[in-house]
Amino acid sequence: MVIVRSPDHVTPADLTTRARIRQAAIVRFGQEGFGVGLRAIAADAGVSPALIVRHYGSKAGLREACDESVLRLVRDSKTTTVGAGSPTAVLDQLARIEEYGPALLYVVASLNAGGPLARELVEHMVADALEYLEAGVANGVIRPSRDPEARARFLTRTGLGALLLQLRLEADDDHLDVATVMQAVERATLLPGLELYTYGLFTDTGILDTVLAAQQAADHGTGAPAGHAPRDVDPDPPTGGA
Repeated sequence: MVIVRSPDHVTPADLTTRARIRQAAIVRFGQEGFGVGLRAIAADAGVSPALIVRHYGSKAGLREACDESVLRLVRDSKTTTVGAGSPTAVLDQLARIEEYGPALLYVVASLNAGGPLARELVEHMVADALEYLEAGVANGVIRPSRDPEARARFLTRTGLGALLLQLRLEADDDHLDVATVMQAVERATLLPGLELYTYGLFTDTGILDTVLAAQQAADHGTGAPAGHAPRDVDPDPPTGGA
């Protein structure tokens, strides 16, 4: 599950001109895609197009700044909730779920646009996920993984996929209620996701052991997929497995 907070969640009067431009761009890009012109963003921010160019150099520079802002919000949110393993922090995030819409739509717009910038955004999200998951391992609230990077990549892509699917299911031709989408994602993923992550799915390690043995044979006895070093992981399933 991916949880992101609305970028620069303060009133417009509290923002610097640069931040106001970036916030307006995140909202516009999320709503209309990256083909939107600087004039529309400038109008939303209450500035001239020339001032956007002065601050960011070009629309590409503005998009890069938007990427960095959204990524920072995702990272900070996940570090607080997942990395720290704080139930209170998770509930705090859920209480403010309707605030997450602009950043959510921005991520979806980037994925829909595809190309190198979308791939770079996802790779940054994977790297951040690896960081906060390892923080959780260090804090003793997350189990170690034999392949931490692969786990971070799987969780990131799974979460993004759930968001994209829910948007497709909830949207109609004329209107997209982001708050409704976020609430639907919460209802569909929160409890089953937490149950799966807490207790696991299989009652024993039989399937995993078989696949690992097959990989070991294919890799001529290396014991891990090519390019990945194995990590010692407790093989016992968690108590109370689903």
